Amino acid sequence: MTTLWQASQQLQAGNVQPETFTQAALAAARDPEKEGARVFITRYEAQATQQAIEAGERWQARQSRSPIDGLPISIKDLFDVKGEATTAGSRLLSDAPVATANASVVEKLNRAGAAIVGKTNMTEFAFSGLGINPHYGTPANPWRREEKRIPGGSSSGAAVAVADGLCLGAIGTDTGGSVRIPAALCGLTGFKPGASRIDQAGTLPLAPSLDSIGVIAHDVRSCWLLDSIIAEKPLEMRESDLRHARFAVPQTRVLDDLDRDVAQAWQYALDLLREAGATLVALPLTELDELNTLNARGGITAYEAWQWHQRTALARPEAYDLQVLMRLQRGSQLTEQDAAELYQQRAAWQRRINTALEGFDALLMPTVPKIAPTIASLDEPQRYMEINALMLRNTSVINMLDGCAISLPCHPAGHAPVGLSLAAVHGDDARLISWAVAVETALTRRS
Repeated sequence: MTTLWQASQQLQAGNVQPETFTQAALAAARDPEKEGARVFITRYEAQATQQAIEAGERWQARQSRSPIDGLPISIKDLFDVKGEATTAGSRLLSDAPVATANASVVEKLNRAGAAIVGKTNMTEFAFSGLGINPHYGTPANPWRREEKRIPGGSSSGAAVAVADGLCLGAIGTDTGGSVRIPAALCGLTGFKPGASRIDQAGTLPLAPSLDSIGVIAHDVRSCWLLDSIIAEKPLEMRESDLRHARFAVPQTRVLDDLDRDVAQAWQYALDLLREAGATLVALPLTELDELNTLNARGGITAYEAWQWHQRTALARPEAYDLQVLMRLQRGSQLTEQDAAELYQQRAAWQRRINTALEGFDALLMPTVPKIAPTIASLDEPQRYMEINALMLRNTSVINMLDGCAISLPCHPAGHAPVGLSLAAVHGDDARLISWAVAVETALTRRS
């Protein structure tokens, strides 16, 4: 496996041409043993090939546009591409007016010379953490693929594309965990930056107050590299020593109902961090329980999503994924006054959490409490809702906080993928990504 970071280093050393990586990704997308048919809603094979060829000429002339010039990258199916309808994993928008301009992140990728290989599948309208899509099919998790386990969502195709080698890095979105959940379940690294760091123009929204754009790749440096291309300002990544780290480990809510695989991987990860010299402090952080009340009626996500969807949801409810529709409809019960109170409560909650986390370098928790269940086991609506709520429980904390977070694989080789979440408050992205490199190093010392 070659990571995005490694491929970029090889290009800069002059050891290889970008077409090598892009053609390998395109071939993997055609491989019937992989999930290309369900990963991509739109493929750009001819364009990506041409982009890689032109990038190779630039590298030879020492005129490359960026460190990822010509490398294969995928984008989630809710970013505008000029001349195409943006469908967001739904059949409902297949006949929508075409985009008149590229989304900001797509434009940045184009300027960087990235070979965009396709638009990836997702939960319809990004409104679930499971990744199931009844319209385009659900790409199966790479772990025990024959068992057809969920990939996690909503950026489902993004994660499976990276895992299957259909791209070296993927751009997704994250409103409640939609980059970090699939990264955790598929054994990858997923980075959700502070929402304001990346321009969301041309991105179909779910809940604008919580939406952010993030990345999925194989490792921290690859996530940092891809983030640096699409962000308004690249992060400065510094070497950090875990012997100077002081991490908070919340004891409220986020450690409840861990299954055996997650609990074992979590404890092993904590042991490795302690061995590396990190100070881990158990923190009650009882404020996390307040999220149950804040989200009891669907919360900010349901309210804001309903504002965008109410016209089509009322006119064409049959066109929606039923599970998505039911979550959207919860927003119809919330008034403007309800929303105003929610925003006030969220702001007060953020202040209390920020105060509680003063003096800590980051927050540690399991990314999700369960390993990936099978797709078939979620056919029953109530079970779907229960597992979806569990998958979103920990990750959504950081969206409510307007913070930043990264999920790192922390499971022993050969075991079910499990993610370790490293998170920080708003504006701490650079420190977080620096600590993440150190944590990743400690985790890879597993036997």
